[in-house]
Amino acid sequence: MSSCDEQLNEDWKPEFGKIFLWPAMDKFGKIAVMVNNCRGDLPKALLSNPHSISLLDPFMEHIFEGLDMYSRYSYKKHGETILDLYSGLKYREYKNRKEIEKEVFEDSKRENVISDEGLPAQKGLFVYYAVEGCTPGEDFVVGYKGKTKMGDYYRYLIPTIYASIEDFTKELRTAIAVSDTVDFTKDRLFDNDKISEYFPRLYS
Repeated sequence: MSSCDEQLNEDWKPEFGKIFLWPAMDKFGKIAVMVNNCRGDLPKALLSNPHSISLLDPFMEHIFEGLDMYSRYSYKKHGETILDLYSGLKYREYKNRKEIEKEVFEDSKRENVISDEGLPAQKGLFVYYAVEGCTPGEDFVVGYKGKTKMGDYYRYLIPTIYASIEDFTKELRTAIAVSDTVDFTKDRLFDNDKISEYFPRLYS
């Protein structure tokens, strides 16, 4: 994961080798972590706000339970992680979906170091991954019937108990990109070309 405040700005473009994570909120107040996997765009509202950019690293350190200045606000949801769509490239060595579900379940229960797979179960967060790959078509979304391209965000993991804005200290909330139209419980794929339309503003 790349350091955000040193590299993100209004002129930033996705590039291979640099992964950024950013938080998002849907129209019902549910929270997701969006993983750009080097290919996904970030909302213009976020890229044009240096203060919010400076909060991205602290936000992610906080939810992954690093030793950060907001650790006293840490929380646990004690839910489960449900696998939804997944990367054909990342899981190409697996025989079937059940093998992947087993690994996701095991990873979600690790408490000493929270992984992406642990975020839904322990933090109540949806996790969306961007379609990755070096060339178009190298990666593909298993379980989605429509067309996808590099950079499109697909719903990878679903929580059974949802986090809300109240789970986050006020100092970190302005890092969250907000949508007035998206529903994380229903929307499984976001067109990368429209990411700023889906999330046009920041939490305030």
